[in-house]
Amino acid sequence: MSAIASFKEFASRCRYLIDVAAAAGAQFVVFPEMLTNQLLALHPDARPQDAAEILGRYTADYLALFKDEAVARKIAIVGGSHFTREAGGTFNIAYVFLPDGTVGKQYKIHVTPGERAAWGIVPGHAVEVFQTAHGRFAVNICYDVEFPELARLAVERGAELLLVPFCTDDRRGYLRVRYCAQARCVENQIYVVTAGVVGNLRGVKDMDVHYAQSAVLTPSDHGFARDGIAGEAAVNSEAVVVEELDLSLLARARKSGTVRNWADRRQDLYKVQLLR
Repeated sequence: MSAIASFKEFASRCRYLIDVAAAAGAQFVVFPEMLTNQLLALHPDARPQDAAEILGRYTADYLALFKDEAVARKIAIVGGSHFTREAGGTFNIAYVFLPDGTVGKQYKIHVTPGERAAWGIVPGHAVEVFQTAHGRFAVNICYDVEFPELARLAVERGAELLLVPFCTDDRRGYLRVRYCAQARCVENQIYVVTAGVVGNLRGVKDMDVHYAQSAVLTPSDHGFARDGIAGEAAVNSEAVVVEELDLSLLARARKSGTVRNWADRRQDLYKVQLLR
């Protein structure tokens, strides 16, 4: 996050990061939560409660930018998240852009007190799983990863990757996301990718300071990274973290790992289900 002079500059920065990932052979690219809030720097006098209306002016250009990049590069892209006003209120939505031109949406399901108070965000109600030629994935937006039921529902529907765009302003908030993301790896025997906002956006209320360390996380067992961390950025550093993940290791761990969390669930005692 830093000051920008136009949507064109915002788009150029995003394309640059996609360029870096594509050059490394990436098949999935994940941007941080509230990515488009950087555009509020173009409206320094705006009030937080007006953010959705202002950002709505850029929605068509934002969607076109990431859809074109996903199709041209044959990469699945989670374009961070974007405040969107729809029937029912203002939602925090992670837009998913697939190589075939499909644009999907994952609504943030758990809304923090700060999001309600500052921007008037309301919660979504659906857990989505997205299919690509390279695997199935789901998206938990920031606070959502702190609720294990969502990841479990997605994994029961075949998700092998959990992609977590997040935005936190201090170390405590960041660590809540990080610890919970690591837990989702262990309890579901999946990979989790976290992508967080760094930098300062002076003059934009509630987006002025950030703390993050983006990472690619793994289960904790033989065959995976020693600390369950395949790769991570430096703290509070803008970077592209690129890692190669072997999905066959997940199947092997579930079948013959030291522990078999997924197979050993006591479904005779408990289960997780979506009620609506």
